[in-house]
Amino acid sequence: MEKIALKPASVFHYFDEICQVPRPSKKEEKIIAYLMDFARKQGLEAKKDEAGNILIKKPATQGKENLKTVILQSHIDMVCEKNSDSTHDFLNDPIETYVDGEWLKAKGTTLGADNGIGMATQLAVLAADDIEHGPIECLFTVDEETGLTGAFALKEGFMDGDILINLDSEDEGELFIGCAGGANTTAQFAYTEIDAPQDYFFFNVAIKGLTGGHSGDDINKNRANANKLLNRFLTQLSAKYDLYLCEIDGGNLHNAIPREARALCAVPMKHKEDVRIDMNVYTAEIENEFSVTEPNLRTELGSESPCAKAIDRDTVARLLKTVYAVHHGVYAWSQDMPGLVETSSNLASIKMVDGKIKIVTSQRSSILSSRKDMSEMIRSAFQLGGAEVMTGDGYPGWKPNPASPILKVAIESYKKLFGVEPKVKAIHAGLECGLFLEKYPHLDMFSTGPTLRGVHSPDERMHIPSVEKFWIHLLDVLLNVPQK
Repeated sequence: MEKIALKPASVFHYFDEICQVPRPSKKEEKIIAYLMDFARKQGLEAKKDEAGNILIKKPATQGKENLKTVILQSHIDMVCEKNSDSTHDFLNDPIETYVDGEWLKAKGTTLGADNGIGMATQLAVLAADDIEHGPIECLFTVDEETGLTGAFALKEGFMDGDILINLDSEDEGELFIGCAGGANTTAQFAYTEIDAPQDYFFFNVAIKGLTGGHSGDDINKNRANANKLLNRFLTQLSAKYDLYLCEIDGGNLHNAIPREARALCAVPMKHKEDVRIDMNVYTAEIENEFSVTEPNLRTELGSESPCAKAIDRDTVARLLKTVYAVHHGVYAWSQDMPGLVETSSNLASIKMVDGKIKIVTSQRSSILSSRKDMSEMIRSAFQLGGAEVMTGDGYPGWKPNPASPILKVAIESYKKLFGVEPKVKAIHAGLECGLFLEKYPHLDMFSTGPTLRGVHSPDERMHIPSVEKFWIHLLDVLLNVPQK
C-alpha cells in the first residue's frame, strides 16, 4: 500500500502536512502558526488564547443549524522519543513516515499520531464541503503531554459548544467515557563529588531495546523498566565489590515507561572479568523473566577511561536502595470495571542535574484518594532514602456518565454502520476531559480515535484501516447530533 492511496484521503493529506511541522511539547509555535494560517486560507473564524490554545469555528451546513454545537478536540504537541542511533532533530526535521502492511510508522522516532491524527481529522472536517453537520468548533490544545498546560489554562467562555468529542483515544471500536487523574512525584538526592580511584576498572553498563510505551495505557502489560533493571544490576555489584558510581542516566519523559538506562561505574581491577560474568548471568535472568514482553532486550558492558570524580558513597548506597524500594507498575485494579487499572506508578527518569540526582515518577488513579495514597507511598520511600521530595498538584480524572446523550448517539451509530456494538470503557491514561468539565460542567463528552500502538515510543504505529472506520463513524455521529 502506497501512502498516496491511503483512505480517507483528506485525513491522511492533513496528517502528512502535520508531520512536516515540528511540534514538541512546549515548542508548538510552528504548529500554532500552521493552524492559524489554515483557518485564514479556509475563510474560517479562529482565535488563540494566552496559552496558545486555538479555536476554529465552522458554521452548520444548510438545514442543520438547529443541531447542538459540537466541539472536536485534540492536542497539538507530540512526545518526542527516538532510538539512540537516530540523528533526528525534533525542533527542525519533519517526521518521516512509511507504510508497513496495514500500519503507518515513523523512521526511528515517535510517529506523532498521538494526537496528530486527531488534528488531521479536525482539519479534514473543517476543510470539507461534502459532509453535513451542525455548528462545529475545533479546539486545539497545547502541551498536553508534559502537563496538560493548555487544558489547565483554558478559560470559561472560550468555547460555546454543548458536546465535546475528544479525538485522543487509541482503540477503534471503543468509546471512552472516563479516565484517570494523575500527578508527578519528583525526588532529588544531593551528592558530593569524591575522587575516583584511578587503578580501578571503569566500565559503562547499559540496558537497551526495551518496548517502553505509555505509562497509562501500557502499565499493565508487564513491560520492563530500564531504570529498575539497571538499578537491580548495580545493587548486585555493590553487594559483591567495592563499587564506585560516576554517572547514571535513564528514561526521559514522565508519561513514558523508560526504554534505556546507563551508568558509568568502577570496581577494583581484579574484578574486571567477574563483572562481565555477572552481566552475562544477569542478562540471561532478565531475558528469561521478560521473554514475552521484551523480545529485543539487550545489555551492554564496555570498558571506559578512568573518571576523575565519582558520586559520594553514602548517596550511592541510599540511591540504589531507594530506587529498588520505589514501586513501579500496577498497584490496584478497579473494583467497578474488571480489567481496568485503578492505580499505578511509573518510575520514569533518573538524571544528574547541577549536583543532584533527580528522579521523576508519575502516579495515576481513577480515584483521587487512591492517587494521593500512591503518591504518599512513593514520597515516603524517597524520604526514607534522604531525598528531597515534591508532589505536583496533578490533574483530575473524568467520572463516567453512562447516561450521556451523545454516547447513546455514538453507540447507535456504530451498531448501524458496522453491525456490532462498540465497547464503552474508561481508560487509565490521562485525558484532558476532566479539566474541561471543571470549566464547562455542562459538556456532554466521549472520547474516540483510530487504533494506535506503541505510543510514546519509536515503535508507535497507526492502523490504517481503523482510520477510515473512525472517520465514517465520526461523520455519522455529527449527522445525528441532538437538536438544541
